[in-house]
Amino acid sequence: MTERTLLLHQHLPELLELELILRRGGPLLRTQVLHEVQLPAMTLPVHAVCLGSEAPDAPAVGFFGGVHGVERVGAQIVLSYLRTTVERALWDPLFREQLQQVRLVFMPMVNPGGIWRRTRANPNGVDLMRNAPIDATGDANGKVPWLVGGHRYGSWLPWFRGHRANGMEPEAMALIELARRELMRSRFSLSVDVHSGFGTVDRMWFCYARTHRPMEHLAEVRALSLLFDRTHPFHHEYLIEPQSVNYTTHGDLWDFLYDESLQEDGERMFLPFTLELGSWLWVKKNPWQLLRLFGMFNPILHHRLKRVLRQHTVLFDFLVRAAATHRDWLPTGGWREQLARDALQHWYLSHGQ
Repeated sequence: MTERTLLLHQHLPELLELELILRRGGPLLRTQVLHEVQLPAMTLPVHAVCLGSEAPDAPAVGFFGGVHGVERVGAQIVLSYLRTTVERALWDPLFREQLQQVRLVFMPMVNPGGIWRRTRANPNGVDLMRNAPIDATGDANGKVPWLVGGHRYGSWLPWFRGHRANGMEPEAMALIELARRELMRSRFSLSVDVHSGFGTVDRMWFCYARTHRPMEHLAEVRALSLLFDRTHPFHHEYLIEPQSVNYTTHGDLWDFLYDESLQEDGERMFLPFTLELGSWLWVKKNPWQLLRLFGMFNPILHHRLKRVLRQHTVLFDFLVRAAATHRDWLPTGGWREQLARDALQHWYLSHGQ
């Protein structure tokens, strides 16, 4: 075992897992190192992996994890689905045929330096999900939670956004450039960014995080959620809702990208989601894990981790199919107007917003 392998095994086994998957996928995969994080003991690559259609406007789905280093289960879930996807592509000709119609984009570890150092922030002390140049002030119907919503005091406090004059962190810019290139040029695209650490139920959050104002594509999100419920009536429970019904934040990367997509070609649609895992349920079932480092954010017991790694495959497969067939279910005309009214009542008026 080399010194590098030993260090990665101790601090970042997810990178070893990714390297094995890349070797296994071989020519099926298009890989790129978007950035390299320099640590005293190691240089860590920020990988992007694509497979499927190379047509710029082909429908696309992006899977992102590891934005917060303490929430490493997000990276593990994305890696698990990437492995499943590669294995299917190797033996399933029908799946390879489907991949000719849709592009899959993976960025399993947005913040490998944070995972290595076991910190929420990147090695510069910046919370990447508070780092975008977009403020909630004046646009949210209520106060952004102090500190938690993002601040610019300094990296000695959690949820630090970074100093405005320094611009965006390289890991955040790598995510944004990847989304612009591989997702937002598509006629229709989705993304899922996997996090943990909130509540006792898994939530699928959609824009906005910075404001209670409804997003432009509320009807489309409602149509997608109803389609999922009809297709998988006994699926793993997800609470689909705008993030703002729970709290608002500054600097959300997906708010930034979604707003940018609205300024582009009106015929293109980009729907970003955040899968926020209900980690409090793991603590409720196993209170002792609070005594473990990062037990609040990750399943500790091995059987529970295995369950978490497999239980979102149905959702991810559904999103890939939904993107590939978006023309068949996207609402139009009066149906879209009706869905928009229904979504407004379901997600906003019922919460008193």
